Amino acid sequence: MLNLEDPKYSIEQIAAKVGKTPAYCAQRVRLTELAAPVVEAFYAEEIGVGHALLLAKLQPAQQEQALTNCFREEWSGAGAKAKRILLPVRHLQQWIEHNVLLLLKQAPFNKRDPQLIPVAGSCVECPKRTGHNKLLFADVSGNADACTDPTCYAAKLDAHVKAKVAAKPELVQISTAYKQQPEGEKTIPRNKYVEIREEKPDTPEKAKWPEFKTCKYTTEAIVSDGIDKGELRKVCTEPTCPVHHPKKQTPKADASFKAEQEKRRREEALANATGIRVLQSIVAAVPVRLLKRDLLFIAEQLLPLLDEKRLEMVARNRSIKAKDGESVGKLLTAFIRKADESSIGKVIVEAVILLSARSQSDGGKVLRAAAQAYGVDTEAIALKVKQEFAAKEKARKATKPEPKPAAKPKRAA
Repeated sequence: MLNLEDPKYSIEQIAAKVGKTPAYCAQRVRLTELAAPVVEAFYAEEIGVGHALLLAKLQPAQQEQALTNCFREEWSGAGAKAKRILLPVRHLQQWIEHNVLLLLKQAPFNKRDPQLIPVAGSCVECPKRTGHNKLLFADVSGNADACTDPTCYAAKLDAHVKAKVAAKPELVQISTAYKQQPEGEKTIPRNKYVEIREEKPDTPEKAKWPEFKTCKYTTEAIVSDGIDKGELRKVCTEPTCPVHHPKKQTPKADASFKAEQEKRRREEALANATGIRVLQSIVAAVPVRLLKRDLLFIAEQLLPLLDEKRLEMVARNRSIKAKDGESVGKLLTAFIRKADESSIGKVIVEAVILLSARSQSDGGKVLRAAAQAYGVDTEAIALKVKQEFAAKEKARKATKPEPKPAAKPKRAA
């Protein structure tokens, strides 16, 4: 009916005739655009109508990828064949929102520019944009305007970076990844520059940090590789800069220095305890998504990258203690091989957070991003840890014995 020339029908008119809502009709019509593997899975009753309706909204390449995430494998024993279990529709919806949909408000390029990628045209007029067809994407969280074609989005990011560099050749190209810079490579890795933070420091201690200061070498840069690709930054790439690479000085061992050191130690202990508590809360909020074989593979690759201290932290959070001569890494590997998908997923998220925090200058930024993603209230946790520390300090002072008065010297006879 939609393809008729005369009479001409709209979704709203068809919905009125069949007694359904326009959104219902728009979603059912979209089922005709399912990829062949998805159609086969639907007719074989491997997936339900709810799964098919979600998959039909995606591009063909993303449909096949999302289809594999409709299931998880369950292993009953050694040598047994894995049983494939269909996950609820809400799991597929969450996977699509986190792995396919790209929020356009966060895109650094001009969404209205039809010449950025002429074949794709403007994002405003693109039918693959969720906001272009609100009837079809009425169930997207917050009805946010997002792109459903990651390939087109990535191409526009590349074109945006090229256009910016062409317009301003003096722009420094940087990467958010820590790696070795090959000879002749223009993009500077994260370990070769200091990023100047735009926000103002919220404490006097932070005001002394190099990333909150500018220098004569400060220059504008564009992220051409990694997270936040296409965004502009201010960086210092000069290794001899006295502001961002100051020479280490030997402090004087006086009372004021010792007091400062003790204060810093307490602040670090407080921040460390808060960070551990936040990390535990994030791990508790991780849902099951990937298949067990995928989770196990990722976990076994990540754990060897952790140093001994971080391995012990992961083990301690699972009540795993190594005896004399035992390897914490081997104990953790044995644990995840026997664990279920949920437990392996939590280990993966924890390992990724610890690795990212180690490789970045601001480890707290990684923890804050993870807390935001999993809905963890960091302020409430920080307040609780602070109260616990204050209570321990109060108890320690109460039990501290008072110094005995010095004995009077005896008089000579």
